[in-house]
Amino acid sequence: MGRPKLLLPWGKTTILGHLIDQWQGRGANQLAVVCAAEDSAINAELDRLCFPQENRVRNPNPNLGMFSSIVSAARWSGWKPSLSHWIIVLGDQPHLLPGTLGKLLNFAKEHSKEICQPVRNGKRRHPVVLPKTVFLALAESRAADLKDFLASQPVAGCECDDLGLDLDIDQPEDYQRALALAGLTTR
Repeated sequence: MGRPKLLLPWGKTTILGHLIDQWQGRGANQLAVVCAAEDSAINAELDRLCFPQENRVRNPNPNLGMFSSIVSAARWSGWKPSLSHWIIVLGDQPHLLPGTLGKLLNFAKEHSKEICQPVRNGKRRHPVVLPKTVFLALAESRAADLKDFLASQPVAGCECDDLGLDLDIDQPEDYQRALALAGLTTR
């Protein structure tokens, strides 16, 4: 991409700013962003967004990939004890329809003891909703990645017809497709 995906423009903010706004608007009881401590660009954006330092989870091994960030979050001691569920949100899916997110959250309320994932064309997608016991088990997981971890767990699938579920922003053309799905243009 030539620069961090989370810093790409998205509407009047960045992808990171949009995701934070999106989940704050949905009433998340606590938001945390996992990042490398030495990632000065992401930390500068979090500062610009006035995102609290105390909700920044430091991944000591970001070179190990996305699952290391998830494990870092599960090991983090800053979570509010009252939380009952966690949602693992990918940084490269700002284009998901609000209706999809609402449908997933409602589905998760109805299946509160299960892991919940959107499903499109028979494939599980992100974001993933995890009950507390499952999320905390990630801290000691020996799984190779999140997909491997979830394969050993019962998962309730929420059928969703959102084209955005099939798209992760990995290449510049993916970013353009995501903008188009969201009805946005680059600034």
